[in-house]
Amino acid sequence: MAISDLDFPVGVVARSHSDSAQLAQALAENVAGALRDAIDSHGQATLVVSGGRSPIAFFKALSQQALPWSKVLVSLADERWVPVSHEDSNEALVRRHLLQGPAAEARLLGLYHSAGSLEEAARLTEQALTDLPSIDVLILGMGTDGHTASLFPNSPNLDEAMDRDGSRRCLPMLAPSVPHQRLTLTLPVLKAARLQILSIEGQGKLEVLAQAMQQPDQRNMPISAFIDAPLEIYWCP
Repeated sequence: MAISDLDFPVGVVARSHSDSAQLAQALAENVAGALRDAIDSHGQATLVVSGGRSPIAFFKALSQQALPWSKVLVSLADERWVPVSHEDSNEALVRRHLLQGPAAEARLLGLYHSAGSLEEAARLTEQALTDLPSIDVLILGMGTDGHTASLFPNSPNLDEAMDRDGSRRCLPMLAPSVPHQRLTLTLPVLKAARLQILSIEGQGKLEVLAQAMQQPDQRNMPISAFIDAPLEIYWCP
């Protein structure tokens, strides 16, 4: 199967790349262009990224792009509820691989807050997110279970997080694997992004994407809520 074999909805753009290095470079150049356009349009740009190991090459390539980084705000689509010093922290990943060199001038709005409970931490993050402007560029990944951000299938708060008319910007979420406790931006916040990008690699992920299109059940495969315009998909084998 190739990504060109999938029948995407009108307005969804699918881009195929030969390998992860080419994908990372092409994605970095496209994102940098979108951030420049946002800065030209309204004086600043907001970039929301996802964690994990897959985006590291993209982060490094983006950090090398010529941008007025001091006008860029970077935040996260989701976060593990662990201190920034923890090896599983998405914020630490972004600091280590993206906010380097000239990109260190960008401002970072993290999601983690120390609190007595995950619910309290989510409330603190909700308050902090009042400083998050409309998202200009959103970068999502996808798990083999069809989750994106920390919108996990059948998680207790998933219905509220996927409510397009919901008022919450951040909710606690339980992942099926360790560490269980997460924080995630909600669907209405993510779907309001001007440019939405899904970056995936490998045949397995492509098959999951095809399944999500064939069976668009947002509770079992949350990624299906994002497979419409203005989504751009970057894929390599």
